Amino acid sequence: MSDTPPEVSIAECIAEQALALEVNAVPAAVRTRIEELLIDVVGLCVAARNTDYIKAVIAGVDSGGAATAIGHTTTYAPEIAAMINGCAAHGEDFDDTFEGGPVHSSAVIMPAVLAACERFGYDGAAAFKGMVAGIETLCRLSMVIPKAIHKAGFHPTAVLGAMGATLAVSVTLGLNRKQTVDALGIAGSMASGIIEYLAEGAWTKRLHAGWAAKIGIQAARLGQQGFLGPRTVFEGTHGFYYAFARNAGGDYSVLTEGFGKKWYTDVITFKPYATGTMNQPYIDCALRLAKRGIKPEDVTDVLCETAEGYVHRLWDPLPAKQRPANDYAAKFSAPFNIAVAFVTGGAGLAAFTEHTVRDARILGLASKVRYVVDPNNPYPKAYTGHIRMTLKDGRVIEERQNHIRGGAQEPLTREEIIDKFRRNCAFGGWGEAQMQAFLSSVPNFFQTRLALQLLRK
Repeated sequence: MSDTPPEVSIAECIAEQALALEVNAVPAAVRTRIEELLIDVVGLCVAARNTDYIKAVIAGVDSGGAATAIGHTTTYAPEIAAMINGCAAHGEDFDDTFEGGPVHSSAVIMPAVLAACERFGYDGAAAFKGMVAGIETLCRLSMVIPKAIHKAGFHPTAVLGAMGATLAVSVTLGLNRKQTVDALGIAGSMASGIIEYLAEGAWTKRLHAGWAAKIGIQAARLGQQGFLGPRTVFEGTHGFYYAFARNAGGDYSVLTEGFGKKWYTDVITFKPYATGTMNQPYIDCALRLAKRGIKPEDVTDVLCETAEGYVHRLWDPLPAKQRPANDYAAKFSAPFNIAVAFVTGGAGLAAFTEHTVRDARILGLASKVRYVVDPNNPYPKAYTGHIRMTLKDGRVIEERQNHIRGGAQEPLTREEIIDKFRRNCAFGGWGEAQMQAFLSSVPNFFQTRLALQLLRK
């Protein structure tokens, strides 16, 4: 990259196109997707509201303010509410994902926008515009240098999410281009999120989406007040991608090409299972194999083809992945995910507990699972799964899946998304009346003043 500043920076291009977005021109499919993402996020927040990690977050902040923490009666300052809701939405790794990244968008963008709207009195139309701009841009940010942020040791949802949330809140609050560019520059110095949680199943990844949402509000508010941020925050010699991807020379055209016409938002994946994105196709393979009537004790060896980009997150060190340290570490273990799905017949919230990570049958099967890297695996453009089991009687059985269920090639229906919402809400203790009250509000949610009081229970 040249040391000479560009006449028009990447941040300026992003800000200009996002602020110019015409809400009435957003396609029906994208509108529907935003509604479905909202349903998913609310259900996930309710599911997590009584967990130890959300209780710890709430105990570690001050209450008082105008913004809603979904599923709680106490209100908070907008930055804090955004952090709580983002942490809850992402906490069980059951939130949406974008295959081109990977990045989890709505768990960051929606908490930030909802809290900002509630605090400053903006309506559903402003929320919708901010969410569309933020989610679409966050997906595109993840494609500038695919895989590089993860390889550098950072969590893309955390660091890219800070930028996406900042843009979303800036658009929502109606900042001008200069204020938005300053806000993005500020967010670049606030962004954080390392992936060392993988070592022992620490909770920090759960915090990443919420922290990014919090940054979005704070950076936008500072930019609005004239606090100066670097104009070349993305592509600069010491800029965002240089810091978090070790390379400032990515494909920045993906950020602007076809913006407002070509949409990545409408191909975001809804997860069918409460675990890491890359595990999802392996679970489908395991469930199909289990339906053949094979017992775990009949299996002598399990070999899986995988992508090189999966290895440091799902497979290595293999002994630790075969016997995860706790229920959260289990979500980032391909051997455990395969085994728990095969043995229990599912991979929902109940599959990842302190009981299942000590279950002898599950661990016995997980200990037989190993991998080989497929150099032709298409990750991150597609997420694949493959399992080949060798049985005691000498038979070899195999399943393969070349896509993630819930994504563009096999999307979940609206009914399936609502069913997931209901199951998550029931897990979190909401009754049918509370669920239905929210679902009934969704068709008009972005047409009127936001009625977030429905979520304070």
